[in-house]
Amino acid sequence: MGIHIIKMPDIGEGIAEVELVGWHVKVGDTVAEDQPLADVMTDKATVEIPSPVVGKVVALGGDVGDTMAVGSELIRLEVEGAGNAKADAAPARAASEPAPDAQAAAAVPQAAPRAAGGGIAGQIAADMASGAPAAPGAATPVAAAAAPARQAAAAPPRAAQARQPGERPLASPAVRKRAWDMGIELRFVQGSGPAGRILHEDLDAHLQGQGAAAPAARAGYRERHDEEQVPVVGLRRKIAQKMQESKRRIPHFSYVEEIDVTELEDLRAQLNHKYGESRGKLTLLPLLARAMVIALRDFPQINARYDDEAGVVTRYGAVHLGVATQTDAGLIVPVLRHAEARDIWSLADEIARLAQAVRGGKAERDALSGSTITLTSLGALGGIVSTPVINHPEVGIVGVNRIVERPAIRQGAVVARKLMNLSSSFDHRVVDGMDAAQFIQAVRALLEQPALLFVEAP
Repeated sequence: MGIHIIKMPDIGEGIAEVELVGWHVKVGDTVAEDQPLADVMTDKATVEIPSPVVGKVVALGGDVGDTMAVGSELIRLEVEGAGNAKADAAPARAASEPAPDAQAAAAVPQAAPRAAGGGIAGQIAADMASGAPAAPGAATPVAAAAAPARQAAAAPPRAAQARQPGERPLASPAVRKRAWDMGIELRFVQGSGPAGRILHEDLDAHLQGQGAAAPAARAGYRERHDEEQVPVVGLRRKIAQKMQESKRRIPHFSYVEEIDVTELEDLRAQLNHKYGESRGKLTLLPLLARAMVIALRDFPQINARYDDEAGVVTRYGAVHLGVATQTDAGLIVPVLRHAEARDIWSLADEIARLAQAVRGGKAERDALSGSTITLTSLGALGGIVSTPVINHPEVGIVGVNRIVERPAIRQGAVVARKLMNLSSSFDHRVVDGMDAAQFIQAVRALLEQPALLFVEAP
């Protein structure tokens, strides 16, 4: 037996250090070749680090949330043969002995690879897929070899054991919600997935061990004293840093305007009825994006980025529209390039493609930077007003609130109209309040007379 040390690889683009955002294995696990070991995050993307060899984990090089230099020791494996390091070489840090339950689990290999996409939201797809059964033929050689051993001897049920204080059980959002509905505290559930991840089958086994009456006894009115500490790491940390920087550096000026979208919604319904099958269904966003593109022709100071350190405002002819998209990991802003060159159906297709890419963890690095203005929407949960935070170093952001039907006076009569607020924020250092108001009024005029969206300027 020998020792194989895997070092933090050079991810490229001059990156000297990365943040460790997740482990897929623990000390005592047996891993297969190409099995994901850890997730690390750069400024732009989350990257999976796979294992180049088959071996057993004997030491981890860091904790979740640690910043690790390229070339530092990531993980240490015990392998067949000589390995690439001396057996008596000191590890990067002392590895704590696994608990007895973990040692028993380590006797059975757990090398099922995780199906996850790359990119900045790769960890999202992994969490969503963790509770699903593996696809046929997806088992690795190590996992396949372990299957007969599992079938040959059924291990007796393990007693529930509390985790250490502050230790967060690994589980997908679906498993956490189901556990909450069933009244089960995950810290008492033994996980059978990779790195001790709790699966739906583990909840069933835990419930059978306690008896069917357990959930009923826990339901109803009761005091709660449980606490959970969630480290702010990975994408959530990047979002927090970005928002803090934006609010610290940019004096925000907000402007809200009510817009009558009755005619716009009627037009959208007609277009979807006539062209929906051949061109795809339209939402409100591509129509609003088109209105912003047209209005920005007269307000180039808003389609801009401000380098406040150099004291330079760069105005762009191209509209690279950031489209804020909510994912399970947080808010991500992919960039719709050259929105000025697209019709509404092309805008709709690209918005849908970008949203699917970031939610599936397949967004490319180039699609996550370079926007000149941002459009954000909370959809049906949009509320009546919001104060969106500017996406630094841009100077403007437009937020969409929900559409509500309310009585309005038109030509002396009270009629039902579909009304919506646009909530916008601007960098008051470079955008005057009058310019911001006039820009939103221009967008309003285009949306309230939607035929103008299809009239090109001479």
